[in-house]
Amino acid sequence: MEIHRFNPPIRTLMGPGPSDVHPRILEALSRPTIGHLDPHFVALMEEVKTLLQYAFQTDNALTMPVSAPGSAGMETCFVNLVEPGDEVIVCQNGVFGGRMKENVERCGGIPVMVEDPWGRAVDPQKLEDALKANPDAGVVAFVHAETSTGAQSDVKTLVGLAHKHDCLTIVDAVTSLGGTPVKVDVWGVDAIYSGTQKCLSCVPGLSPVSFNERAQEKIRDRKTKVQSWFMDLNLVMGYWGSGATRSYHHTAPVNTLYGLHEALLMLKEEGLENAWNRHQRNHLALRAGLEHLGMELIVPEDERLPQLNAVSIPEGVDDARVRGRLLTEYNLEIGAGLGALAGKVWRIGLMGHASRAENILLCVGALGAVLSDMGISVNTGEALSGVQKALQG
Repeated sequence: MEIHRFNPPIRTLMGPGPSDVHPRILEALSRPTIGHLDPHFVALMEEVKTLLQYAFQTDNALTMPVSAPGSAGMETCFVNLVEPGDEVIVCQNGVFGGRMKENVERCGGIPVMVEDPWGRAVDPQKLEDALKANPDAGVVAFVHAETSTGAQSDVKTLVGLAHKHDCLTIVDAVTSLGGTPVKVDVWGVDAIYSGTQKCLSCVPGLSPVSFNERAQEKIRDRKTKVQSWFMDLNLVMGYWGSGATRSYHHTAPVNTLYGLHEALLMLKEEGLENAWNRHQRNHLALRAGLEHLGMELIVPEDERLPQLNAVSIPEGVDDARVRGRLLTEYNLEIGAGLGALAGKVWRIGLMGHASRAENILLCVGALGAVLSDMGISVNTGEALSGVQKALQG
């Protein structure tokens, strides 16, 4: 096998992640590498923490990016807050609630499952019933924005119920941060994690996390050692703590952090509320186009995540064949369904830099053309007109 330099094709990424990366961020990634203890890099680390506090809407001192993807952010929360024998209530309404359960079990904890249908938000009443039935539970974990279905749950209400029963909360905000309101302090979230490759428009490889003082107290008062050396926050904060004097813990991904810094700076320049409004506005335009093509979003409107749209596949349509043609003929990536929704839905992302009018028009036009060529009766022109009308308000 002859191996050459790798030159990836230019794609439009409208799947569940990663999303399109802005040219400013790609340029930032290419800047000269310096040492991870260099004074200039330490200064950048402080700015990254401040910008993440803005993105999360928190004053939590323990706010930083874990040097690994969002799954490691999830694991960081669980290994630090769950000890052997702890009861943890896990709300599952899709794939990623199931991964929370797996983390609880690997920590030696006892998961108590609260299950809702895929494509629906977590039901607060079910959580309250579980809290009453399990008074020894100490943690409640749930997904804010379920990437596998496009459903968005009510964080404020769920956290309020957990605190009413003296439980800490762990929240998955991988797909929500930067694209829909995330208000850590106002909602009282104890521990939260996200990823850089979704609405922040950065490359994969970092996981922003934030822990409030209540969660930090739980970590300090642990009876057992954190099972992961790499993710033990008692050690990591020696590197990510404040001030110029830092202890060596690991070699941080220097250039990836350049990219995150640029991405967060761009988010601050746009303004959080403007970013949230942009994602919502573009979601409505995409919805209009898809509905004109005869497709429906599976999540009820008041539980719907604007930046991740799960749309039903028309009857008789070959899921993989359509996605394959979009990729090869239009350089357009959309996502397949997962788990119970495999083969039933497409997941179309409008995250970060990908949340643009031209992407919506490309997606709706390409879908219409491919479906029409496969013998499905659709009016692509009408669909594109619907998009334009929605974009114009």
